[in-house]
Amino acid sequence: MATAAIQTPTAQTTKMSEAEWEARQQLAACYRVFDMLGWSEMIYNHITLKVPGEEGAFLINPFGLHFSEVKASNLVKIDLDGNKLDGSPYPVNLAGFTQHAVFHRNLPDAHCIMHTHTTAGMAVSSVEGGLRPANFYACNFVGQIAYHDFEGVTVRSEEGARLVANLGDKRVMFLKNHGILVMGRTLPEAFIKHWSLQRACEIQIATASMGTALEVSPEVVATHQRDLFKVQPPGGPGAADFAAMVRLVDRHDKSWRE
Repeated sequence: MATAAIQTPTAQTTKMSEAEWEARQQLAACYRVFDMLGWSEMIYNHITLKVPGEEGAFLINPFGLHFSEVKASNLVKIDLDGNKLDGSPYPVNLAGFTQHAVFHRNLPDAHCIMHTHTTAGMAVSSVEGGLRPANFYACNFVGQIAYHDFEGVTVRSEEGARLVANLGDKRVMFLKNHGILVMGRTLPEAFIKHWSLQRACEIQIATASMGTALEVSPEVVATHQRDLFKVQPPGGPGAADFAAMVRLVDRHDKSWRE
């Protein structure tokens, strides 16, 4: 006896808006890109995205699934108090909710937030001085990185005030002894920030094994940052880069679209 095909949820078959479904697909694609790049961490770490047109609602990965298992339909929609809004059967990691919700609540421009425990990101966050201006990508971030002292796993809401205060007007943060945190006005913008910061960390680690790094002067850093926009492809920060990575993911597995 033939088994009936499973109906994939879409904006047409559920009550969600087209904008939410598009956001779900974009975020699911991002989880698959992160996994392809080796940035997954078992079932931990998080990328969150605000739901367009819904104040206080954002999407987060289901706790218990690997990044490679995330799909548009199994992302969990929650509010700023952690309440599930979509009847999802999956739980939400308290650490992910606590950290991401405080920024989504307090920063209107933090449309997308990414936090990872990559080897390079954790290593640089664990050394005195953090990221140094000693390579091309590191120079992108001079003067733009905030730091927050490690207080243990982020599950206590009272740490939120210190996270926001230490972030200030920056949108990139090293959680000391912990890892990378980046935010963007769009998901592609956050993606290219994370990609560039990860590369900066990897190169800093490689350089450290060779001897004393040659740091770039403040004057050259200023020129570098001024001229970066001249080499950005059209579509907004990170748009072309992210689209290229999604095409690579699609060559192997398109199930994130479901």
